[in-house]
Amino acid sequence: MKFGKSICVLNVGGTRYAFTREVIRDFPLRRVSRLHACATEKEVLELCDDYDRDRNEFFFDRHAQAFVFIMLYVRSGKLRFVPGVCELSFYTEMLYWGLESEHLDYCCQKRLDDRMSEIGLDSLSEEDIALSGDEPQNAAGEPVPRAALTGRAKWLERMRKAFEEPNSSLAAQLLASVSVMFVIISVIMLCASTLPDWDTAKRNTVEEHRIVEAVCIGWFTAECIVRFLVARNKWDFLRRPLNIIDVIAITPYYVTMAMARAGMPGAGLGVAGVILRVLRMMRVFWLMKLARHFLGLQTLGLTLTRCYREMVMLMVFVFVAMAIYSALAQLLEHGLDLGTQNPDYASIPAAAWWVIISMTTVGYGDVYPVTIGGRVLGGMCVVSGIVLLALPITFIYHSFVQCYHELKLRSARYSRSLSTEMLQ
Repeated sequence: MKFGKSICVLNVGGTRYAFTREVIRDFPLRRVSRLHACATEKEVLELCDDYDRDRNEFFFDRHAQAFVFIMLYVRSGKLRFVPGVCELSFYTEMLYWGLESEHLDYCCQKRLDDRMSEIGLDSLSEEDIALSGDEPQNAAGEPVPRAALTGRAKWLERMRKAFEEPNSSLAAQLLASVSVMFVIISVIMLCASTLPDWDTAKRNTVEEHRIVEAVCIGWFTAECIVRFLVARNKWDFLRRPLNIIDVIAITPYYVTMAMARAGMPGAGLGVAGVILRVLRMMRVFWLMKLARHFLGLQTLGLTLTRCYREMVMLMVFVFVAMAIYSALAQLLEHGLDLGTQNPDYASIPAAAWWVIISMTTVGYGDVYPVTIGGRVLGGMCVVSGIVLLALPITFIYHSFVQCYHELKLRSARYSRSLSTEMLQ
C-alpha cells in the first residue's frame, strides 16, 4: 500500500475497525489482506465500496453483524452462524471475505448442508459467487487457509490435499486414479493366487509376477510415507483405521523378503508361516482404500460412525432374543426327553445357530425343529426377528440418506473448485 496513513480503518456496515498496515498485510481474510498490495485508489475500489483518503478509511457495504462473527473467527479460530440470519446469507458473506464452508465448525457445516439440501442446491449459483466479489479459493482450487502461510506450508498443504482429498484438484484426481488402478491389480493378483493353476503359471512367469508385486507394494509404500510426512497431526494419522490397514497390508511383503534373504522360506515356518499367510491375505483390505475415492463407501462409513448407538441397540435386540429362543428350542427339541430328541439341538449354543438364521430369515435348512412345540417356536422366532431388525434399521436408513446428501454437497463444492482450476 503506497498511499494513506499507517493506520487503516475498515468500515463494515457502519462499524469501524482500526488496524496497522502490518496487520492488514497478514490478515486471514483475503479480501482485506489484498488491500495492502493495492497501489492506486482504483485498485482499492475494486475490493471495497468506497475509500476516504483523508481518514484512510475503507468502506464495505456488507452485513455488520455477520462481520462481527467473522472477526471472532479471526481472533479465536472458530466460525459459527449468526443467530437469526439465514445460513445461505451468512455463507454469501463468508464467500465475500474469502472464507469457505470448511472454515465453519462441524455443527454449522451440517446446518449449511441441510439448508442447501432442503432447497435442492448443490452449491451457490454463479450470480451468488459473483455477488460475493471474490472467489473463495486460491489458484489451486483450495480453501483459503486460516492464517498466512509460508511457501513451504502452502506446498505441504497442497500435497496433503492431493493425497487425502481426491476431488480437490486435477492432480489429486490423477493420483487417485493411479492408486485405484494399483489396488485393483493387487486384489486381482491376490484372488488369482488362490487358483489351482496359479503355482504352475507363477513358475513359468516368476520374474513378471515379482515385478508387478514389487511395483504395487512400492506405490503403496511411497503413498503411505508421503501421506504421513504431510499429515497435520502425525499421531492422528497413525490412529486412523485405514492407515493401520495400509501398514498391515504392506508389512508382510517386506517380512517375506527379509526371510527369503535370510534363507527361511515362508511356507516351512510352522506357526510363523501360518501367521505370515494370514497377514498376506490382509491385502484384500486394500479395497477399503477405495473409500477415499468413492462416495458410496464414504457414505457407508460415515453412517456406521454416526449410528453406532443404533447398531449396538440392534445387536442387543438380537442377542437377547437369541438367548431366549435358543434356550426354549433346546428344551422343546432335546431337553424334555419325550422320545423324539433332536440331536441338532443338543445344547443351547447349537440351538443359537438355528435362532440366528431364523431371525434373519436366511433358513439354510441344515437345522430345523421336528416337534410341534419347536415349529410353533420357530414361527414366533421368525416373526419377532423381522420386527426387531426393522425397528433400528429405520433410523439407520434416515442417517444414511442424510450422510449421502452431506457428502454429495461437499463433492459438488470440490467439483466446482476443479472446474475453476481447469478454466484458469
